[in-house]
Amino acid sequence: MAINARNITDDELFFGHKACAGCGGSLAVRAALKVLGPHAVVALPAGCMSAVGFNFPQLCFSTNAIITPFAATAAVLSGIEAGLRVQGKKLEDCTVVGFAGDGGTADIGIQALSGAIDRNDDILYICYDNEAYMNTGIQKSSLTPFGAKTTTTPAGKNAHGCLTQKKNMFEIVAAHGIPYAATASVGYLPDFMRKVQRAASIRGTKYIHVIAPCPTGWGCAVDDTIDIAKEMVDCGLWYLAEYEGADVSGVPGGSFKLSRNPKRFEADPVAFGSVEHYLRRQGRFRALTDDEVASVVAGRDAKWEAMRRDWV
Repeated sequence: MAINARNITDDELFFGHKACAGCGGSLAVRAALKVLGPHAVVALPAGCMSAVGFNFPQLCFSTNAIITPFAATAAVLSGIEAGLRVQGKKLEDCTVVGFAGDGGTADIGIQALSGAIDRNDDILYICYDNEAYMNTGIQKSSLTPFGAKTTTTPAGKNAHGCLTQKKNMFEIVAAHGIPYAATASVGYLPDFMRKVQRAASIRGTKYIHVIAPCPTGWGCAVDDTIDIAKEMVDCGLWYLAEYEGADVSGVPGGSFKLSRNPKRFEADPVAFGSVEHYLRRQGRFRALTDDEVASVVAGRDAKWEAMRRDWV
């Protein structure tokens, strides 16, 4: 399904913010709101986008927007949705959407998100994933990838950064039988915006997980954000996919579908990029050894073998 450009507003609904140069999260919010339109109602927990978007006396949202407690994004979305229904609002025209970072989603906010999915509240939850708690000083979250340097997983002579693997939030929410979930990247904005449109057309709980690089935390140039977000997909360390629950797909148990399925990665590194190039261009992975890079490649290959075997 292609983007319906007629439904995308020319107006800017998130502007004048104080985000760092090259911020991937601000781009994700801006693009999503251009799809959802001026009647979207937005909730954000403590995090980068609330810190840069609510600077008294300046509000950077042209839509209705509210800051929530850190753990309560999905619960607040549920309350907003209930209030709109009581007022007789059509949620097809008034999307209730939350934007939360990786820590506010996969760690602090996962309980409220799980509850909202269980109730199937008519909300859209978008996780902008910059792979650490960037707003509070680049601390590790459960979505920080193996080997990444953060202030709580230092890297140097006697340490190699994060020692755990990135939690798979996409498959966690899919395991709930959610009506719709998707992965995306700001490196592929048309794909992301198409998925936001698709989510807005479905009733019930929807979840989109979008990779949004942070040059400050990733140790890359501020003008590399889109290139790195694209290369993460091209080299296979992030995949673009969708899940539709049984009530949407008609398939018992729901169905997964890859939005992009390269035949091979290393056969054409110019077209698809290489894992080593992706990792080595970021300061946060500087301590990785060649053997550790090889283990990342092996993990990627195993994941893609399973997806190609089991998914549509």
